[in-house]
Amino acid sequence: MPFLADNIQNYAPALPWAGAAIAVGALVASLRACWKRRLIDNLPTSKAQSVFIGLVELKGTAECEEPLSSYLGEEACVYYAFEVQERWSRLVTYTEDDGRGHMVERTREEVGWTTVAAETQSTPFYLQDDTGHILVHPDGANVEALGDFDETCSAMNGLFYAKGPPGLIMDSDGVRRFTERVVPLHAPLFVVGQARERQDVVAPEIAAAPGSDYLISTRTQEEVSSGLGWQFWLFLLLGTVVAPGGHIVGDLAANQEITPLSILIYVSEFLIYLAIWTVGWVITVYNSLVALRQRVEQGWAQVDIQLKRRHDLIPNLIDVVKGYQAHEATTQEALATMRSQLAATAPGQAGGDFKAVGADVQILKEAYPELKANENFLALQKSLSDTEQRIALARSYYNSIATFFNTRIQVVPDRFIAGLGGMQPKALMAANDFERAPVQVDFAAAASKA
Repeated sequence: MPFLADNIQNYAPALPWAGAAIAVGALVASLRACWKRRLIDNLPTSKAQSVFIGLVELKGTAECEEPLSSYLGEEACVYYAFEVQERWSRLVTYTEDDGRGHMVERTREEVGWTTVAAETQSTPFYLQDDTGHILVHPDGANVEALGDFDETCSAMNGLFYAKGPPGLIMDSDGVRRFTERVVPLHAPLFVVGQARERQDVVAPEIAAAPGSDYLISTRTQEEVSSGLGWQFWLFLLLGTVVAPGGHIVGDLAANQEITPLSILIYVSEFLIYLAIWTVGWVITVYNSLVALRQRVEQGWAQVDIQLKRRHDLIPNLIDVVKGYQAHEATTQEALATMRSQLAATAPGQAGGDFKAVGADVQILKEAYPELKANENFLALQKSLSDTEQRIALARSYYNSIATFFNTRIQVVPDRFIAGLGGMQPKALMAANDFERAPVQVDFAAAASKA
């Protein structure tokens, strides 16, 4: 077509720059997909009961006491997004050169779709697994929902006006397409987002946070990771082809001769693009390892926070026991021994037993029957029991994230990149390292000495 050929020749000088711009965009998209995939693969899956503040990954089902009803499919759900499009067609008249120096008038038909109605609705819901549930706010999340409605109909169909606007658009063909995506009630979900403290109760919740990835997906973790892997390689392939390809097409369109020098330039552009991408990939991998190391440190900090919380509860228990004790010296010694076990230690080193205190408090409870009726003691005992459970969960999370980190820095090619930053494996918390002999509270012996 002469008209098309003339236009290609006119735009030939801009083709290399257009190719370069597309290649840069593909490079950024490839590295971004790499970062997201590594983030998902590096995060250990937490249980609803063991969620702490920070970036977490969860799996469970969507539960809600007052679910939404989707607009088109009328299905019980926690999220839906629908769109109504209307088809139009029109004849467009234009003039062009016929190739012989004459301008001729031509007509062509244009067909397209215009969105005439669309809406997205969501409601907070609970993500439930085998340990409990956690509140999730879907606002601001990248929601990957299921398609539950897709129908195209004419104005003769009752759906046309029942779920669409009453009027027609200009040049309408009288055809509408109705589509809807939903997150159904009880649907299995994969969630990656920031956990924060709730305002109404002492519990965490998942919500959008500035500068943080937030994903709610009906796909599995494996499917999400695989999809990002395909994006990574496809964008890389696109960039390597387009980087020199724009220059080649521009030269061919301008009828320039392909010389050995031209081929050398094309190859150089290809190699330069790969070199830039390699540098970007190294930076992306290194930054992801740094972020993973920070999450390991955060995991240990969460253990330390729970240890501090337990340490603050012990003095209150002591005050309650003092009001009932008949053998002050022995009880004080037992409680002092328990308190001495609360010293925080570095990961992997010997330290306080995370479960021994609960057993010792039970001994005190049995030694002082009156404590069983004391509300303060029972409340403190429950708080202490909950705290020790949180400590065990925090230790489990720390071991999981530390294992991910240790594996990452030992496999190729991450091993070489980790060496650039001098990253070393993190010691795991072994339960045996924290065991201490239980406190022996011999009230009979103490009474004989009195």
